[in-house]
Amino acid sequence: MDGTAPEPQPTPTSAADETSPTASDTPPPAPAAALEVGAAVRLIAAPAYLKTADPMPMLRPPDLVDAEEVGQVVGLRALEQLAVRFRRGTFLLERSQLELVAN
Repeated sequence: MDGTAPEPQPTPTSAADETSPTASDTPPPAPAAALEVGAAVRLIAAPAYLKTADPMPMLRPPDLVDAEEVGQVVGLRALEQLAVRFRRGTFLLERSQLELVAN
């Protein structure tokens, strides 16, 4: 032994490690359409059922809201749900089920 420490060996890295996205590399999600209280919206497709926005929600048949009927957002709820007032009642709908109507 000559008294010198051995040189450290570089650790092998795979190509996947070098190209894996990190939190700083991923772009922020694009903002959804500005669906705020008072916005005019329309259903994209008829849901299997409608859920009322009452304090004790009930399931209602989907034919209470026509396809071309325009509703108004009256409340924002958790989990991307919106309370929307239509002619025949106020229902809880997911943001993905709605499209913004141009005034």
